[in-house]
Amino acid sequence: MDESHFMLKPLAYLGAAIVFVPLFRRSGLGAVLGYLAAGVSLGPSGFGLVENPTDVLHFAEVGVIMLLFVIGLELEPAKLWQLRRNIVLTGMSQLLISAVLLGILLMALGLAMGLALLLGFVLALSSTAFALQLMEERKILGSQLGRRGFSILLLQDIAVIPLVLVVGATAKSTAALEHQPNTLVGVGAVIGLLLAGRFLLKPLLKLIASYASREIMAATALFIVLGYAGVMQMVGLSAGLGAFMAGIVLATSDYRHQLEADINSFKGLLLGLFFMAIGMTLDLGLLAQQPVLIVAFALGLMAVKTAVIAVALKVRGATTKEGVTMGLLLSQGGEFAFVLLTQMVTGDHISQETANLVTLVVGVSMALTAPLLVLFERLSGGKDGEPGEADDGSGMEREPEVIIAGFGRYGQIVGRILQAGNIPFTALDKDPRQIEFVKRFGNQVSFGDASQLELLYAAGIAHARVFVVAIDDPETTLHIVELCQEHFPNLQVLARARNRVNALQLRGAGCTQVVRETWHSSLNTATNTLVALGYSEGAAMRRAQLFANHDEAVLEQAVGKEEDMEALIEIGKRGRAELEQLFEQDQSI
Repeated sequence: MDESHFMLKPLAYLGAAIVFVPLFRRSGLGAVLGYLAAGVSLGPSGFGLVENPTDVLHFAEVGVIMLLFVIGLELEPAKLWQLRRNIVLTGMSQLLISAVLLGILLMALGLAMGLALLLGFVLALSSTAFALQLMEERKILGSQLGRRGFSILLLQDIAVIPLVLVVGATAKSTAALEHQPNTLVGVGAVIGLLLAGRFLLKPLLKLIASYASREIMAATALFIVLGYAGVMQMVGLSAGLGAFMAGIVLATSDYRHQLEADINSFKGLLLGLFFMAIGMTLDLGLLAQQPVLIVAFALGLMAVKTAVIAVALKVRGATTKEGVTMGLLLSQGGEFAFVLLTQMVTGDHISQETANLVTLVVGVSMALTAPLLVLFERLSGGKDGEPGEADDGSGMEREPEVIIAGFGRYGQIVGRILQAGNIPFTALDKDPRQIEFVKRFGNQVSFGDASQLELLYAAGIAHARVFVVAIDDPETTLHIVELCQEHFPNLQVLARARNRVNALQLRGAGCTQVVRETWHSSLNTATNTLVALGYSEGAAMRRAQLFANHDEAVLEQAVGKEEDMEALIEIGKRGRAELEQLFEQDQSI
C-alpha cells in the first residue's frame, strides 16, 4: 500500500465505529449490530474499502481469544466444577437436540444424512462473542440466567474440538487429511500447558511484577494469552479454548485483576473489529439475489435454537420468559462456523457456493439477534434476568461490596473485620512481597495498582458500595479519590490521610469520609494522659470528644484553602482560641 494511504484503513475502521455504534445504541439495538453495520459499509458489499475481509477476520479473532481468557479468569476450577451440571445437562442437550433437528430439516432439503447432521452441529454452535456482549449490555452475565447461558456457550466451545476431528476424519481430499489434528499431541499439549501454568506462570508473574514496569506487565499478559492460544492452534485445536484454559489456570493467581485490566484494554477494540470483520464478510449481492430464502433459513435456524434452549432451561427451573430470552441471545450461528465451513470446503464435504450460502445465513442470524431480542423484550414487558434474582449458588463468586486499596497494617484491620462479618471484599496491593507476607496469615489479596481505572473495573468496583483507600501515599490517594469522584460519583469513598494538609486535599476532592491515620490513636493517648494526670475517665473522654468535634469543624473551614498559608494560619489561631474557651466552659461545669 502507498505510504500516503497507510492510515486510511485504520481511520475508516474508527470512523465507521464512531458513526454506527452510538447510532445503534441510541436506537436500542446495541453495539454489536452497530459494529456489523459499520463492517458492511466498509466491506465489498459497501464502499469496498476492504477488499479481503477474511484477513481482517483472522486478525480480529484475537479479540474473541482475549474475551475467553477474561472469562476464564472469572472461573476458578472449583467454581467451574460447580457449573458441571449446567454444562453437561443443559449445554449437551441443547447442542445434540439442536443439531439433530437442524440435520432433519437439511435432509428434508435434499442433503445426505451424514452431511446434514455435520452441518446441523456446525449451525447449532452459537457466537460466544455476540452472546456474551449482549449479556453484558443487559447486565445479566453474572445472574443465574447468565450463568446457564454461559454454560451452554462453554460446552459449545469444547465441542468444537471433536467437530474439527470429525471434519478432518471424514475429509475426501488429501490436503485436508494432512491437517488432521493428532489426538495424542493435543492431549499432551493440554497437559503441558496446565503444568506450565501451575509451575511457571505464577513465579514469572511475581518476578515481572517485582522488577518490571506497567507496560512490561501488560506485554506479559498478552504473551500468556497469545502463547496458550498459539500452542493450541499449532496442534490443531481451538485457540479460544487455549486462552480460556490459561484464564482458568490463573483464576486463583494474585495477579488475576491486573491481568484482566491489562487485557481489557485490547479486548474491547479487537472485539469491535471482529464484529466489523463479520459484517465485511456478508455477501449482500447473494442476499439480494435470494433474500426470502436466506432470511427464511436464518429465521428457521434461530427459531429451532430458541425453542430448544427455552425448553432446556425450563426443565432446569427457568421461567418461560427467561428461557426465550436466553434462547434468542444464543439463537445465532457462531464464529466457529466460519472456521468449520472453510475446513469442509477444503475436505470436499461441500462446494464453495454452499459454504457461501451457509456463511451468509449465519451472518444474517447474527444481524437479526439484537432486533428480535429488543422486539421480544418490548412485547413481554421489559428485560429479564436482572441482577438481584435468586442465586442457585452454582456459579461465579459474590461481587465485592467493598474494595480496599492498599493492604498494609492499615488496610488489613479493615479487611479482618469485614472477613469476620462475612462481607465480600476485594483487597488490592501493588507490592508482591507484601502480598506474599499477608497471605501467610490467611489473608486474600490481589496484585494491582488501584490508580488504574481498568483495574478497578476488573476488581468489581461497579458493584461495590464502599471503596476504602488505605494507601500510604498522599498523591496516589488523592488521584484515586478524584478518579472515583469522576467515574463513580455515587460510591462511598473512605480515604486514609497522612496529615492535615492531605486531609484537606481529600475533602476538597469530594471524599465521602477522611480518616487521618494517627488521629484516633492520638486521641486515645491524650485521653489516657489526662487520666494519668488525675482526671476522671469520664472527664478525660469528654475533653477528647470536645477537641475532636472542634477540630473537625476547623478542618471543614479550611477546605479549599490548603494553598493559602496565611488563611490557614488565621483559621488555626482562631480555632486555638475557641478551643481554650470551650475547655474553660467545660471546667466550670
